[in-house]
Amino acid sequence: MDKGRREKFAGWMRIGILAECLLFAVLALLIPGRRGEPADGKGIGTHTLSVENDYIKWVDFTVSYEALCKAYEWDVTTHGSEHEICWVELLAYTAAKTGGEFGKDALKTMDKAAKKLSEGTCTMEELSQDLKYYTYYKEAYDAAIGGLVGAYREEHSDDAGNVEYEEKYGLKGYFPLARGFDYTHYDDFGVGRSYGYQRKHLGHDMMGLVGTPIMAIESGVVEALGWNQYGGWRIGIRSFDGHRYYYYAHLRQNYPYAEGLAEGSVVTAGDVIGYMGHTGYSTKENVNNIEVTHLHWGLQLIFDESQKEGNNEIWIDVYPLTRFLAKHTQAAAKVEGTKEWRRTVDIVDPMVEEYEAGKEIQ
Repeated sequence: MDKGRREKFAGWMRIGILAECLLFAVLALLIPGRRGEPADGKGIGTHTLSVENDYIKWVDFTVSYEALCKAYEWDVTTHGSEHEICWVELLAYTAAKTGGEFGKDALKTMDKAAKKLSEGTCTMEELSQDLKYYTYYKEAYDAAIGGLVGAYREEHSDDAGNVEYEEKYGLKGYFPLARGFDYTHYDDFGVGRSYGYQRKHLGHDMMGLVGTPIMAIESGVVEALGWNQYGGWRIGIRSFDGHRYYYYAHLRQNYPYAEGLAEGSVVTAGDVIGYMGHTGYSTKENVNNIEVTHLHWGLQLIFDESQKEGNNEIWIDVYPLTRFLAKHTQAAAKVEGTKEWRRTVDIVDPMVEEYEAGKEIQ
């Protein structure tokens, strides 16, 4: 399909999605006692797109690298001020104004809105009250990037060598490869694949060297670990809110995972979780049938557990997000006498603390 036809097709798909969302919103307002809640149990804005057991079934995540950077800058700059700006809300507002487009004009729209918000001349509720699809984009974008920015504590050593933890706010999600390791990549989302059956590439490939340490992008729980004939040795990590499933595939033959990693393990963003390789494309375990050494990482959005596996899965293009995460890298150091690598700077993620505290109560 040529570029023109792809853009036309994408346009019709976007119109269809927005029309369906509008229908859900109207039904939610008209049918008494039938208004539902989003998957995280929290209402969004003045109404929600959910009706009974309905939920978002598709997300066209078209946010550009430039838009991610600009929204993030507004969030961090205004944090702690009287008029804080949430980057997810700012992106959702911009998408609702532009129909999901994030070109130069959209960035101007974003800046104009952010300036008003930061000066306190209006609120996001006021800006978005007449935007039909703001609630849809807010729920969708929160599911995609909602766990990447926030407060955390970072390890710091003073001149005397004493270790302290410094309060920080900003990007607490990490780039998926350890700092200093060479890699190449390009936007390959949707490219055809033929092993097993004809399908589209639903992730992002980062080419590098065997043994490159793979880092947890976000804190969460290891949900899958082991062999898959398509992904080889792979890891699946679920975010604590349940909306994001991070998939890391084609890990190293014979030594794919960080020591001690298992299903159910809790990982902190920036932890070493495994090592790059080229396993996969085989029903037999531990086989290198992938020609080029690389990490395949993908991000699946889950609004209802029925979407976890099957024909209703939602995978988004994470190439712009990968570029954005390069703002926050973690170095890794070799553990003497082993094949292991460890992160060099520790952090404390409040989300991990909350999850662990919840487990103790149970």
